[in-house]
Amino acid sequence: MSAHEPFHEGERDRRAGPLPPGGLLDLLSVAAVVLDLRGRIVFWSPQADQVFGYTAEEALGQYAVMLVHDEHKDMVIKLFAEVMSTGASWAGAFPIRHKDGTTRLVEFRNMRLLDDLGDVYALGIAADQTTLQQVETDLALSQRLVSQAPIGIALLDPDLRYLLVNPALERINGIPAADHIGRHPHDILTFLDVETIESALRQVLLTGTPLIDQYTVGRTPADPDHDHAWSVSFYRIESADGRVMGVANSVVDVSERHRAATEADRARRRLVVIADASARVGTTLEVERTAQELVEVAVPDLADVAAVDVLDDVLAFRRSTPHQPGPELFRALAVAAAYPTGATTALKVGDLAAYGADRLVTRCVHTGQPVVVAHADGRDLERITRDAEAAAALAQAGVHSYLAVPLIARNEVLGALDLLRARNPSPFDEDDVLLAGELAARAAVAIDNARWHQSVRNTAETLQRSLLPSDPPPLAGLNVASLYQPAQATHEVGGDWYDVIPLDGGKTALVVGDVMGNGIDAAATMGRLRTATCAFADLDLAPDEVLQHLDKITHGLEHYIATCIYIVYDPRDHRCRIANAGHLPPVLAPAGQRPRLLDLPTGAPLGVGGVPFHTTAFDLNPGDRLVLYTDGLVETRHHPIDERLNTLLHTLDGPRRPLNDTCQWLLHAQRHPDDHDDVAILIAQATPAR
Repeated sequence: MSAHEPFHEGERDRRAGPLPPGGLLDLLSVAAVVLDLRGRIVFWSPQADQVFGYTAEEALGQYAVMLVHDEHKDMVIKLFAEVMSTGASWAGAFPIRHKDGTTRLVEFRNMRLLDDLGDVYALGIAADQTTLQQVETDLALSQRLVSQAPIGIALLDPDLRYLLVNPALERINGIPAADHIGRHPHDILTFLDVETIESALRQVLLTGTPLIDQYTVGRTPADPDHDHAWSVSFYRIESADGRVMGVANSVVDVSERHRAATEADRARRRLVVIADASARVGTTLEVERTAQELVEVAVPDLADVAAVDVLDDVLAFRRSTPHQPGPELFRALAVAAAYPTGATTALKVGDLAAYGADRLVTRCVHTGQPVVVAHADGRDLERITRDAEAAAALAQAGVHSYLAVPLIARNEVLGALDLLRARNPSPFDEDDVLLAGELAARAAVAIDNARWHQSVRNTAETLQRSLLPSDPPPLAGLNVASLYQPAQATHEVGGDWYDVIPLDGGKTALVVGDVMGNGIDAAATMGRLRTATCAFADLDLAPDEVLQHLDKITHGLEHYIATCIYIVYDPRDHRCRIANAGHLPPVLAPAGQRPRLLDLPTGAPLGVGGVPFHTTAFDLNPGDRLVLYTDGLVETRHHPIDERLNTLLHTLDGPRRPLNDTCQWLLHAQRHPDDHDDVAILIAQATPAR
């Protein structure tokens, strides 16, 4: 047991009145016997009945030597005379004769008494030595258990003041045991959540129900630089008669278990984050969207703020040589924060910023290695951001730790994933570097795929738009408007096309077609068919004959088929001649009447070969409109085509808009963001002859 100053009853509040008795004397059953000068018993305590076996009636007036064996009488008389004559006290163990005839060893304390009349008496205090030795053994054992226990033990009185602190708890708290005594936990445990601890102690004192294995984490003066974990138990201490003596608590350092559990939990969370990234990153082939998915996965489990910065040369496919020392031009593609914070103002999406060679993100992309600043100060923040204003924003947001990991795909550094911590008190460590590197590696491939796809798509779209007609010259008796839209979900171009071809005699050819497939090959095939259509249109052939020639050309193009509608409008008689090669029927919207689908022979798609086409005719009078479109306008994965065609008719059955506005209105009303096909729309309206 730790050495400390004994607790004196006088230290209690003196206004509290008498204190309740202790139970130790009752446990020892201490007997008191008083003898007169002649050695006769004149006082006999009730406890003496138990020690010697005689009642007071049997003992009072008798000589005390009756309590000893004959062979000890002379010694007893001699000791009695010495105490009475000299006043010296005597202590020791002595065998006595119990009433039941047995011999018992009794511990004595003998002393002389003097009353107010000058009479002298002898007081003997006695206790059964077997009981006394048991109590001494128990006390010694308890003392050793407490003082030598490897766990921290403390005893507090009902006012929650320390009465005892063992050496183990002294080492745990890093405060001498003597400094605990007489003080409250809130005076000592200022480094822990002491309000919770004292609340638990009061609860145990009040209810008597122990609180076992309570978990607490913190730092003590014994090791102020590292977190420790303890398992703490509280239990009430009561005397043999049930009196509440105080509350005890035991403290076991479980830091290793805590660290192992923490590591296991971190490993589980890393797996969850990686699994989450696998499911959420790379869902589209858009560079910006993929970058945004990455930063949204990184917060809040890995960082408070995350950003993706990609080298501008990489996005523009200008990077063909290894990185050279010097400044780099970065484009911020995505930023995410776990909570509203001013740190995001230093990382604006879409910004193009030059970072010098001394900047940490530049070092990251130059070396292709992570850069970690576990504890970032003001100078570090200046090396993280592009300018002093951005550094001040990070400082004000409380950023204290920084990690940048390179985005590498196909052995090319694309940029970096930047991670910041502000509210999260833990600095970035090696485990965080590994997790961030895993996320960056997965995301870099998705970003690289997206940028290549985006490049190919841009090329295909450029080709597609270059192959589509520009605004046609003024037409006789006809106004036209057109629109082309790549697929919304993938931003993928396909083989949809339209054309407006002026013909001899004031006539006009209207064409809408759709090459199956997408990408550059589909766009190139479309360009070849459009060129061929213009050539055959100049020959003044019937619509079915034009389709027949186009069918032969398409049949010679491996793996490609196409649908097409070819119409020739003659403003002199307001007649249209039309032939269909497997395309959806146009919508005829006569002036003042409800729109309807033209009932035409469907025909086979171009490229099937050997199937005849048919030319039919219908009127297109002044004010009438003809709406041609590709299947991307009406087809979806979730609705029958008849339902979608009826929706198209319903959309057109309303107040008329200008032709160009009608194209946009149809696209807005019919298209869904998840549609995976491109769209071409061509609307013609007949005008009065001039």
